Amino acid sequence: MKALNILVGVCCFLTYAFASDVKGAVVNRANIQGVSNVAMGSKNTANVGSVAIENSKVNGAVTNMSNVQGAANVAIGSKNTANMGSVDIKNSNVKGAVTNLSNVQGATNVAIGSKNTANMGSINLQNSNVKGGVVNMSNVQAAANVAIGSKNTANMGSINVKNSNVKGGVVNLSNVQGAATVAAGYGNTANMGSVDLQNVTVGGTVVNASNVQGATNVAVGYKQNSSIGSVVSH
Repeated sequence: MKALNILVGVCCFLTYAFASDVKGAVVNRANIQGVSNVAMGSKNTANVGSVAIENSKVNGAVTNMSNVQGAANVAIGSKNTANMGSVDIKNSNVKGAVTNLSNVQGATNVAIGSKNTANMGSINLQNSNVKGGVVNMSNVQAAANVAIGSKNTANMGSINVKNSNVKGGVVNLSNVQGAATVAAGYGNTANMGSVDLQNVTVGGTVVNASNVQGATNVAVGYKQNSSIGSVVSH
């Protein structure tokens, strides 16, 4: 029987740290199959097979090795975030490397409303410091990642770093096959198998060697950006 988890607020199947001081490493090895995860309302976060760290200190490495198959992750309302098989770090310090080795197959990740973000098989860093490298080796196959509404961002098999410092390299080796990522509405960004750097200092090399086959990446509306297998710095 398929499991259904519905919560007004934060909904999750993940490793989560908020305002924490972690002395060792953070590792997520969740195995999720045939699950529906839904968050509805305002300022929602829906996580499946992900690592989410906010306002925290991690003295070791951060690693996501989750396996997500035949699952649905949905955030509906205002200022939503839907993460599936991803690493999401905000306002934090990580002394080790950040690595995503998630496997996502036949799954759907959706954020609907205003100021939405839908991440699948991706690493997202915002206002954070990482002393090691950032490596994404996610495998995404026959999956759909969708953000619908205003000022949306849909990321699949990508690394997205904003207002952060990374002392090591940034490497994307993601594999995306037969998948679709869509951002529809106003001010949208759709990234697939890409590295997107915004106001970032990187001490090492930036490498994008992602493999994207038979996939669709679409941004529909006004003021949209769409990137496939690219390195974008701005």
